[in-house]
Amino acid sequence: MKITNTIKIIKLLAILFISVFTFTACSDDDDHDHDSEEELITTVNYTLTSGSDIVTLKFSDPDGDGAIEPIYAISGDLTANSTYTGMIELLNETESPAEDITEEVKEEADEHEFFYTSNVSGLAITKTDVDGNGNPLGVETSLITVGAGSGTLTIILKHEPTKPNDGSSISAGGSSDVEITFDVTIN
Repeated sequence: MKITNTIKIIKLLAILFISVFTFTACSDDDDHDHDSEEELITTVNYTLTSGSDIVTLKFSDPDGDGAIEPIYAISGDLTANSTYTGMIELLNETESPAEDITEEVKEEADEHEFFYTSNVSGLAITKTDVDGNGNPLGVETSLITVGAGSGTLTIILKHEPTKPNDGSSISAGGSSDVEITFDVTIN
């Protein structure tokens, strides 16, 4: 009888130990998932400045992935043979006041990178800011136009890309937090 009771106690202790271990492991995973939760980005403003010439590319999706269609707006055409200083701003405008997501991207710069691509001949964009490890971030840019033309400009924000990378969003991996394409004209 004593042996049977001892075996039952050992089995119960084993089950209790496994349960506590499993509960602790799940608890840590839940905390980790919560920390990496993505923020809602409803608005992207890419402001390009060359002297007194200011061009803003704006994407707005006021309800996130809801029923309202996103709005793409450009305040004007880019000027040929110019150098623009670019600054990108990310907002969550479902909150009041709007939450500035750009600050979070800067704080977690080693986990983010912007990628800019264009099919406009003579348009070149260079990232001018870096993360704490010296890898490009892309909140700040330099945009150079050579000659007139028109086409598209795509902006992609990658979360947890491979750094350093070859500068392409495809090879960088990670997941896309933002991917928007604007029609642009250079006069």
